[in-house]
Amino acid sequence: MTIINDQTYIDKILKGDRNAFAFLVERYKDMVYSLAYKMLKSREEAEEVSQDTFIKAFKSLQSFKGDSKFSTWLYKIGYRNCLDALKKRKLKYNTDTIDEVTIHKIKSTDNILEGIERKERARVMGECLDKLPEDERSLLWMFYFEELSLKEIITVTDLSESNLKVKLHRARKRLLTVVQREVEPELINHYGRK
Repeated sequence: MTIINDQTYIDKILKGDRNAFAFLVERYKDMVYSLAYKMLKSREEAEEVSQDTFIKAFKSLQSFKGDSKFSTWLYKIGYRNCLDALKKRKLKYNTDTIDEVTIHKIKSTDNILEGIERKERARVMGECLDKLPEDERSLLWMFYFEELSLKEIITVTDLSESNLKVKLHRARKRLLTVVQREVEPELINHYGRK
């Protein structure tokens, strides 16, 4: 139903009804802003990139072919705008090496996280995600929080399926390393060793 409604408004816009674009902006403004804020960590920049995303989408709406959902097409424009903004800022993110991860380490980290209340876990995971390089953080965000399918992420990022799977795997491993480094010492200090 959403796709039909989106296409209805897209058709109206392409026939000259500029006001119909307000419906699409209202429907997707939170999605675009969330992506921009997660990638840029600045409300002002996220608002600016969000506006720019909708302006670019409006100007290039005739190029939307309907091969993917409108939201995926819009997400791709937003993602590219965020990458451009990051390039302009030339941010440097922590690029620690990835340690070998064993099943035991994964399970022990899962057990540690089970001891943290759900709300606290979300805060801790957010802080750990923020320590990842931007490209890895973005992929994890799209996959786990935005719940985009692999196909949709491939459309957004232009990565091949195999490359995307490798990058997601590496991002998960790096996140695990960050969680272990950040969470385990805090819990050991708070609860003591067993």
